[in-house]
Amino acid sequence: MSDQWNVETAWRRLTDWLEANAPVSYASLLPPAPEQAIEAADAQLRDHLNFGLPAELGDLWRLCGGVEHQYIEANEEEGEVGSGAFLPGGILLGPADALRPRLPEIGRGDVWGSAVVPWLTGDETGLESGHHVGAGGVGYWSLPDDLACDKPGYPSIAAYLEAVHRTLTEGPADAMGPDVPGLVWGCLTWDDPEAPLLDAALEHWRPVH
Repeated sequence: MSDQWNVETAWRRLTDWLEANAPVSYASLLPPAPEQAIEAADAQLRDHLNFGLPAELGDLWRLCGGVEHQYIEANEEEGEVGSGAFLPGGILLGPADALRPRLPEIGRGDVWGSAVVPWLTGDETGLESGHHVGAGGVGYWSLPDDLACDKPGYPSIAAYLEAVHRTLTEGPADAMGPDVPGLVWGCLTWDDPEAPLLDAALEHWRPVH
């Protein structure tokens, strides 16, 4: 039995905050993934890796199938701000993109250390790192060096989303790590004030707390 109620509640609270405070990030949300895409992802995992799709990831995809960055005129020159990167772990992957780094290559066995599926990535160029979810909860992964997946940081997707919402509404700003939430051009982004990645947009970025 999935934790659908908790995932849906946490997601709705977070996206309600986005709608009110970061409308461009809110606009980046894609519609729910088609049920056949979710079923196909589950079937591929079972066929190739002998485990099924984590139930709460399927529940999340039934609410949102991923993100699509919105055009921001002020962002045209540098392209630093991705409107869909409103989670501290990066962008929400849809079913096809989540399976791309997870399924083993032809002729090579599975090199991951656990029955997990990536669902967030901060690396938009190669899906080389991000957050995974499995029976043990949500943890961090990176290719090729950190695939043990044995140290989850959150017990579930719902707990992760609740932590994001709590950080936004209650603080402290660094509750989820050195990257803190801020708003720029209608987008929620996370950056480290001590070593910011934003350059041209930095003067317009305002921390939430």
